[in-house]
Parts: sequence; C-alpha cells; structure tokens
Amino acid sequence: MIFKDRSSLIRLSQGHLNLIATCPPRFQQIYLEQLHSPLNPEQQEKQTWGTRFHLLMQQRELGLPLESLLIEEPELHHSLAALIKAAPEILLPARDIRAAEHSRTLSFNNYLLTVIYDLLIVNKEAAKILDWKTYLKPPNKKKLANNWQTRLYMYVLAETSDYLPEQISFTYWFVKLPHQPQSLTFTYNSQQHQQNKQDLAELLNQLDRWLDDYQNKEIPFPHRVNCETNCPYHQFFLSSEESKNQSETSNLITEIEEIPI
Repeated sequence: MIFKDRSSLIRLSQGHLNLIATCPPRFQQIYLEQLHSPLNPEQQEKQTWGTRFHLLMQQRELGLPLESLLIEEPELHHSLAALIKAAPEILLPARDIRAAEHSRTLSFNNYLLTVIYDLLIVNKEAAKILDWKTYLKPPNKKKLANNWQTRLYMYVLAETSDYLPEQISFTYWFVKLPHQPQSLTFTYNSQQHQQNKQDLAELLNQLDRWLDDYQNKEIPFPHRVNCETNCPYHQFFLSSEESKNQSETSNLITEIEEIPI
C-alpha cells in the first residue's frame, strides 16, 4: 500500500494523477484498499505484448541482442521495422544524447512525482520525449493533451533540467500493427508550465484532504460533480451499488423467512 506511512514522501505517477482527477473512489479502491479487477485474457495478451515491445525498444537503445525477442514474437519485428521506416530521423543513430527508460523524480509538496520516459533525446537546443503506445487507435488529441502523462512528463523535465519549457516536446508513437505507425506531438511553453504547476497543487491539496478524511475519519473519497457524464467508472459504481442493494435485500428476506412463527 503506497499510502501506509504518511511520515515519508509519497510517490505518485501519472497513472495516480489521472485516476485522482477522473475518479477518486476508484483511486481509493485500487491504491488504498488494494481491490484490483483481474484482467481478461484479451487484456492480458495486449499488456504482455506492450511490455515486450517496450523491452525490445530498450534493448535496441542499449545495443543488446534482439534475436530472442524477435524470434518468439514476429509481430514485434514487423512493428519495429514499420516504426524505423516511419521515423528514421528518430530511431537511427545520431549525435544526440539518448536514454531509454529514463526516470526522473521531483519533490512537490508532500509528494514525489515520478516519470519514466520510454526514450529521451536531448541536445543543446532541445529535449524530446518519446513514448511508445501499443494500442491501435490514437485518442483525441485534445484529450491526450489534457492527460497527466503529457502534462507531468513535460513539467518534470522542465523542473529537473536546464531546458526552458519552449525547448521541450513530447511525441507519442502508436506502433501496433496492422495500422502504420502514427504520431502525435505536443510542444510546451511557459504558460502551460505555470498552469500545470497550479493544477498539480490543487489536485494534491485535494488528495491531502481526502487522505486525511479517509484515514482519520473513515470518510470515503468523493465522486466528482461531473461523474455521471465524464467518469468511465460511473456505470461500474452504479452496478456495484445495485448489486450491494440486491444482496442486502436478499439477506433481509432470508432473515425474515428464518424467524420462527
């Protein structure tokens, strides 16, 4: 449980921030109560493929042999070849400094914000963050721009390096075949940086209050005011509540029937 000891700084990733911003009760279930829904076989297969692709790209950057991965998973070879063809200027050797699976941590209020860049490419003029996405369809660009992965990754790099926000960019590459690789690039600026700082402070202040209420007063994390229209977990909680009510009604009926006449 990541929040067991509040005496030390708590680590938060973009995944934590996205869930806090989207559905605080689901955040409570997963990270405080450790209630995880098992993946179905299709989800597990997709997750495994994504993990193997990220490993392939990391080993490629490190100059390690790729044969064992490519032999076991031919689709990895095809996806890699298509990506190199689509973006040779990014993936072929250059004089830029490159780091795969590069992690950074930033202290912010009572938290440690952590990021892991699939690939970071830097030179004197610019810093480029690249992220490999292994699902087929790119999401809406505006929605992706508001995602905390996009925002946090650029914010942390600006805060932990000498690069100005205007020198930082973030490119998502969607690499899963049969579609040809597609990319979405986001630039950064000082205004966005200040907005991200403000929104982070507000979100983490909310988390402080909710954690205090949950741990000291046993008050559950609240739903967002726009939960019904904006939260992908709304139906999940609605179904859970209906199941709970049905179970309570069933138990009540059983108890009544068992009372001696």
